[in-house]
Amino acid sequence: MPDNQLKTLEEVLKALADRTRLRILSLLSGGEVCVCHLHEALRISQPKASRHLAYLKRAGLVVGRKDGLWVHYRMAQPKDGVAGALLASVAHFLTHVASSATDRSRLEKITGCCQPAAKPAPAQLSCCDSEADTGCC
Repeated sequence: MPDNQLKTLEEVLKALADRTRLRILSLLSGGEVCVCHLHEALRISQPKASRHLAYLKRAGLVVGRKDGLWVHYRMAQPKDGVAGALLASVAHFLTHVASSATDRSRLEKITGCCQPAAKPAPAQLSCCDSEADTGCC
């Protein structure tokens, strides 16, 4: 692995080594979400949400789009194959975490302040039709 790939991997792993950032990625795995909705769903302050989103953006894991006063974020498609595979694995794992379902449920109930381009879909199993059938994860 070249040194630049190792540096990218290090940055990605550092970005993933935080519970709040993992919760943000879980919500973004369903689609684009406004910062104002993220901070409400996660029950954190707006500055804290923005700080964590900036960290994820520097690591190349999310991208933002400004729309007037609002900023909407979505998961990025990392150019580095290793980082992309790692992000996909983490996003998959998060579909099986109970707190992710709670956060997503809160997000789905939020209305007002801005209109995101795409409301995240309800939590779905990405690896199997039913965990009971396959024993996945």
